Amino acid sequence: MKLLRFGPKGQEKPGVIDADGVIRDLSGVVDDIAGDVLSDASLARLRELDLRALLAVPGEPRIGPCVGQVGKFICIGLNYADHAAESGVAVPSEPVIFNKWTSAINGPHDDVEIPRGSTKTDWEVELGVVIGKPAKYVDEANALDYVAGYCVVNDVSEREWQLERGGQWDKGKGFDTFGPIGPWLVTRDEVPDPQVLDLWLEVDGHRYQNGNTRTMIFSVAKLVSYVSSCMSLQPGDVISTGTPPGVGLGIKPQPIYLKSGQAMRLGITGLGEQRQWTIAAQ
Repeated sequence: MKLLRFGPKGQEKPGVIDADGVIRDLSGVVDDIAGDVLSDASLARLRELDLRALLAVPGEPRIGPCVGQVGKFICIGLNYADHAAESGVAVPSEPVIFNKWTSAINGPHDDVEIPRGSTKTDWEVELGVVIGKPAKYVDEANALDYVAGYCVVNDVSEREWQLERGGQWDKGKGFDTFGPIGPWLVTRDEVPDPQVLDLWLEVDGHRYQNGNTRTMIFSVAKLVSYVSSCMSLQPGDVISTGTPPGVGLGIKPQPIYLKSGQAMRLGITGLGEQRQWTIAAQ
């Protein structure tokens, strides 16, 4: 299934994409795409629905973040060896974990704000993993059983705040609007192998990132297992699994960064596309 949330910010309704690509309203069936709705049992019940009996959503509504009530937005750094190389750092021996604040979560087509005074705002297309049931000390062999599904994430990053202003990465990663997720949560039954997905990103029509999840240093299963040994995971938590090469920071001979008035377009095989305009933060 392709689940989504649609409507004005803060008033999103749950929906599902039918076989013809039409959004069907799930608000009479579940309250949100969140929490216990992401469990295997709940998703199985949704699969049994006759989608033709659900109200078709007219027009082209705003698409919101594909998961609601996210408790933790966990990110993995330097998870592609060639991205580590372009960043000028060693390949990590264990996953690098940092966080985005949940206030950064944004719809997949919402505007992305360039922070005041920023000259080093960057892009990063990533595979997002949405947790479907409580996980703690999960074995790698069983880790994917704890995944509800997958989505596209743009891990927007302000490199000066991330790398040059002291402290940890988090403060350069968590500005408002720096976490677009969606358009869809694609349930794991439709993604039998998350390690064979193409992912890409363009700015103003120029393709900067072309990658595939098979080149991850740490697989999705490894990451879910590893993170669950550091903290308990709850339904709706999102893990963003790292980016392939081609970020603005790594462009030679001179890095290229985002400025107001640009268009980003990014996507992952089977998980849909995002489109964002950059605007100056007010």
